[in-house]
Amino acid sequence: MSVSVSGQSVKEVPAGDAPVDPGPLATEISGSVKPAAVKAAMRKVADWQTARIANLPSQDWTFATLYVGLLAASDTLKNPVYADAVKKVAEHYDWTLGPRESHADDQAIGQSYLKLYEEQPDPIRIATLKKQFDKLRVTPDEPGKPVWWWCDALFMAPPVWTGLAAATHDPRYLDYMDHEWHVTSDLLWDKEERLFFRDATYFDKREKTGHKIFWSRGNGWVMGGLAQVLERMPEKDPRRAFYVKRLQEMADSVAALQSKDGLWRPGLLDPGDYPLPEVSGSAFFVYALSWGINHQVLDAKRFRPVVEKGWAGLVAHIYKDGRLGCIQPIGAAPGAYTAGSSYVFGTGAFLLAGSEVSKMKAVSK
Repeated sequence: MSVSVSGQSVKEVPAGDAPVDPGPLATEISGSVKPAAVKAAMRKVADWQTARIANLPSQDWTFATLYVGLLAASDTLKNPVYADAVKKVAEHYDWTLGPRESHADDQAIGQSYLKLYEEQPDPIRIATLKKQFDKLRVTPDEPGKPVWWWCDALFMAPPVWTGLAAATHDPRYLDYMDHEWHVTSDLLWDKEERLFFRDATYFDKREKTGHKIFWSRGNGWVMGGLAQVLERMPEKDPRRAFYVKRLQEMADSVAALQSKDGLWRPGLLDPGDYPLPEVSGSAFFVYALSWGINHQVLDAKRFRPVVEKGWAGLVAHIYKDGRLGCIQPIGAAPGAYTAGSSYVFGTGAFLLAGSEVSKMKAVSK
């Protein structure tokens, strides 16, 4: 199947697949958090994924997440091939966002544009992004209908708004982000469990055990988004303390829910009902926790063991050819999948995690 993009016919590429037989698992890589081992695992996964998406650009949120990971891998591995692949996509789409102007999913690719703009501040790289956001930031809220009504959106859009504020030195984008973040948080944050409901339809839904349903990937998106926002928010901004505290609260909850294999199940409060760990959510947890350690907002002695165990768990799901498995397909809640199931957003999360894990310093005993 193909679609027309900017007058060109582009083959639609699926975000992933789930082969019946994905082949053997990799045996030549290590789950160690030593930089060389981390980079070797990142390289294996990045090479496999980059080859699969060659010449198949997409503005979809699934790929937008991958592109962020590839840019992080390019920096960490000192390999321009990954960044060049993302730049090629940006140029193909003339640095435009997805078709739905106000939808967070279609804004997510802006994270990559901003990263590429940081490296080469050519105004064309953020011109469309800025024009679109200038329109949106003065659009009144609709009572009872948050712009970011699902928790995943807190990874998709807020880092773009915060990044544009940093790139342009215009705090109005940050003001918009902060306002909308609080609207979403006030709606979906559970003060008891210190986790996010996926959206308002899950308030009264329950796992088979009677526990509330908290989706690991949805909460992973939120923690990843928090790290991305804090990365770009000015150190002296008085609003920063709120985001740091929220990251710390979620880190406490997530660390307590880690399974013996180092990963997290799709339903965080009912792990026994899900036989396989969920790699994309787990990768975002490892990314956010290691980011917090590296930026000294999470206690290294407490959370480094969680990261070490989590990273080893992630690496255990890399196949001999570089496929990263055990990734739940696109969805909105905990669900079933196979061990070989692999999707681009999970790869992106894994590469982000590796980029931070490789920077962790040893903790003195």
